[in-house]
Amino acid sequence: MTPAPFRRTRLLLGILLVGLTASAQAQEKKPPHVVFITGDEEYRSEESLPMLAKILKDSHGFRVSVCYAIDDKGKIDPNTLTNIAGLEALDDADLVVMYTRFRKLPDDQLDRIKAYAESGRPMMGFRTASHAFKYPNGPHSAEMNEAWERKIFGQKWITHHGHFGDGKEMLTAVSINPAESGHPILRGVSPFETYSWLYHVEGGGDSLSGECTKLLTGKALKSSHAKELSRFPDVQPVAWTKTYTGSSGKPARVFFTTLGHPFDFKAESMRKLALNGVFWALGRESEIPAGGVKAEPVESYEPNNSGVGGYKKDLAPVFLEAGARR
Repeated sequence: MTPAPFRRTRLLLGILLVGLTASAQAQEKKPPHVVFITGDEEYRSEESLPMLAKILKDSHGFRVSVCYAIDDKGKIDPNTLTNIAGLEALDDADLVVMYTRFRKLPDDQLDRIKAYAESGRPMMGFRTASHAFKYPNGPHSAEMNEAWERKIFGQKWITHHGHFGDGKEMLTAVSINPAESGHPILRGVSPFETYSWLYHVEGGGDSLSGECTKLLTGKALKSSHAKELSRFPDVQPVAWTKTYTGSSGKPARVFFTTLGHPFDFKAESMRKLALNGVFWALGRESEIPAGGVKAEPVESYEPNNSGVGGYKKDLAPVFLEAGARR
């Protein structure tokens, strides 16, 4: 017969193991936390990213936080270049999605973003995240104005093929790279046209940084570089994946697209591209159905057109805390 002290020890160990197993299962079932960082003066990321966040929260059960450029009166103001509120959410983030343009953040806010990027956790970027920061001078200018964007997302800002009829006509025809047609991010994505004028990212002496898998190609339907296409070709990658290994030594998945005009997100293929990208970046590609993840907006999405200064002046910040209700 087993002595009583040993029976008690085995009982305690059994209780401990059950507790640890239950804790691990609860942790595994915990919804991922996706943090969206808005802050651009031109493309209404303060409208498009919350729309995506609401789909992830209401249709997929994710935890979400949205961070905004906030002025000294507590209002959303994309022209406020020196403050993005809510970046504390990055400490608990499983994925960060950036859509900022020429920010000049104070050290404490910038350090949070840089620390996340070095942590080995995944990242996504839209359009102007290729020029997410701009420090005219000082210790950050050499790294953050171009080098950081290239190493994280694969390219810096170079040029584009022209504004033309902003929001009034399609300016880029998007097609699928046949070699990557089976990629999980492209499930449910069909060729489509966008209001985004085409960004130059490679060709004419330029190339993407890192080992990039090019998913989508864009062809400019109009081009301000029509007389110099050997330098700035009118066919460019517009969506790709890569990895970034920072100081943690852990390779992180990265998804980037140069698309992102506010009207682009009215297209189902654009929303599926973005949301499939979230699932892929989180390593959940097995959960992406053949037709792509559910991507219907949960509320009416009627953003302002792009253009510096054309943002809605009465927008109130929402989703500044994980799991916050609308």
